[in-house]
Amino acid sequence: MRHRHFARIAVIGSVLMLASLVTAVSVSAQSSVPAIFKDADLKLGEELIAQHKCTACHVRKVGGDGSQIYRPLGRINTAGFLRGMVEQCNTALNLGMFPEDVTDVAAALNRDHYKFSQ
Repeated sequence: MRHRHFARIAVIGSVLMLASLVTAVSVSAQSSVPAIFKDADLKLGEELIAQHKCTACHVRKVGGDGSQIYRPLGRINTAGFLRGMVEQCNTALNLGMFPEDVTDVAAALNRDHYKFSQ
């Protein structure tokens, strides 16, 4: 009987430690995302990039596969500048995206290319 009691305590302790670890990893991952992108919908950002054919436009501008436009060490050096560049494209191309859509696109670009943490 005593052995079962200790086994239960060990299992409960293991579950609690695992839950703490998962929470710590989740908090750490969220804190590495710039505050401006905290609540961004990355899936929607990806869909908007495809819908508005951003890659095709970038190919026309810089050639190749278009990825040269994402130069983290270039003039886009903060999350705010990245969001501003997406807004500039939105305005110049009359894409009609709402502010939160612009943030979603910028957050997806940050995740995939820029990796700004603040």
